[in-house]
Amino acid sequence: MPNTKSNFLTKLLLFFSFVLQSIHCQADVNDLQKADSLFDLRSYKEAMEIYAPNYQNGLYSPAMLLKMAFIAEGMGDKEQATLYLSKYYDLNPNAQTISKIKTLTGQANLYGYDVSDGGRFLLFLVEYKEIIVGLLTLFLMISLISNWWMGRKIDKSASYWPTVFLIVVIFVVNNFLQGPKAGLITHSPAFIVSKPSAGGELIDQVEPGHRVKIKSGKDIWYEIEWKNKSAFIRKDNITRL
Repeated sequence: MPNTKSNFLTKLLLFFSFVLQSIHCQADVNDLQKADSLFDLRSYKEAMEIYAPNYQNGLYSPAMLLKMAFIAEGMGDKEQATLYLSKYYDLNPNAQTISKIKTLTGQANLYGYDVSDGGRFLLFLVEYKEIIVGLLTLFLMISLISNWWMGRKIDKSASYWPTVFLIVVIFVVNNFLQGPKAGLITHSPAFIVSKPSAGGELIDQVEPGHRVKIKSGKDIWYEIEWKNKSAFIRKDNITRL
């Protein structure tokens, strides 16, 4: 028979891990609230100093991305402003965002912004991956505590399957839920060629603002999907999204 005390300690450690994670998330939220206050006071540089590292860590909201785009444009960094608006478009697609990106990049037409409903749903899941994992972890904790509370009165295979199922789902979501690799062309001009070499045939010469799907990378080149065909572009011409 399994050691009940050992099982209880394991569950207790999992509980405290969840609590510590919640405290860390709350600290991040407080940090962003401070940045929002600085933005409202027009202390844009100070606000950006808080927004930027949180963005790099994947902690951002649509409102935060708009504020970062506003600050970047005000600082004359149209490349970064376009990047933030492109990320914002993933979360809240609308014609106004496309129009603003066109204004920033000077483009009449933009390629790569059409996303299917299925693709949009996948992007939504990826963007809120941490929240989904957090909620699943909460359900896992409730399941573990429930199993401990009920003791051994219920058959193990019947009482523990929800716990096992949640563990598997958390593992799959945390390790395999990934969106399509995409990039924003940020170099002017950018050359799209048929082969990953200087001797490749020129397919297109484009300006910043277009989005592409990244298939793979090798040396200084990305293999991308451009107008439904495989092509290549230098890595330093693209910023990963």
